Amino acid sequence: MSVTSPRPWAELGADATTRLLGVLTDIDDTLTTDGAITPDALTALAQLKAAGLHVIAITGRPMGWSEPFARAWPIDAIVAENGAVALFREGDALRVEYAQDEATRTRNARRLREVAARVLREVPGTTLAQDSAGRVTDIAVDHSEFTQLSPAQIDAVVALMRREGMNATVSSIHVNGWFGEHTKLSGAQWIVQRLLGRTLRVDDWVYVGDSTNDQLMFGHFPLSVGVANLMAFADALTVWPSYITQAARGAGFAEVSRHLLRARERQPG
Repeated sequence: MSVTSPRPWAELGADATTRLLGVLTDIDDTLTTDGAITPDALTALAQLKAAGLHVIAITGRPMGWSEPFARAWPIDAIVAENGAVALFREGDALRVEYAQDEATRTRNARRLREVAARVLREVPGTTLAQDSAGRVTDIAVDHSEFTQLSPAQIDAVVALMRREGMNATVSSIHVNGWFGEHTKLSGAQWIVQRLLGRTLRVDDWVYVGDSTNDQLMFGHFPLSVGVANLMAFADALTVWPSYITQAARGAGFAEVSRHLLRARERQPG
């Protein structure tokens, strides 16, 4: 589903929540605000879980960065590196699984280093993301987290990655590049099958995001929601979510949870 005029999330009707199993959500600038999860967003996660809804985070952040949050947050799992790595708890242990086998990851690691070196050499002003040490299957170039790149620099990074045969996406903070067919959508399909033993059905989930790299998910899920800061990318969006929140970032996610739970309470019977 693709729309150009998202409806206010507050207009969500009870009938739209009848068969929902849970919420899929981006992390940076969707759950987090200024790099940290806010108390209202953390409370929202707990309330969704208490209501019996699954919550799975789908992020471009690396495996190493995601580990402590997969352990601590009241969520089912984190799928990191744009669909490449799944982290979830089994009892007291944290389990990590990969979409690519070890031989493929090893083969790609050399290519990733080579492309990273090319980016730094050929696009002046670029730096790798500060979370790069925790990355296993991709590279990330900082454009807004600790370094500011111009739109032209961002476009140059994306173009170079794609010339090298990589997938490349732009989040609210990084340009991510990787080898392989995995995406946020394939990662969501994988983890739902892995944890719940069922096929991911579009009417069963809400997706929440904030940036251009969420467009694949916005277009796939009828109940797709952009937090208000998505509007900063309005000129670059070609696929819009069905709904948008009034509040931005973590407060926007809390708004998603609040209205979703209220709508479910209004269901007949």
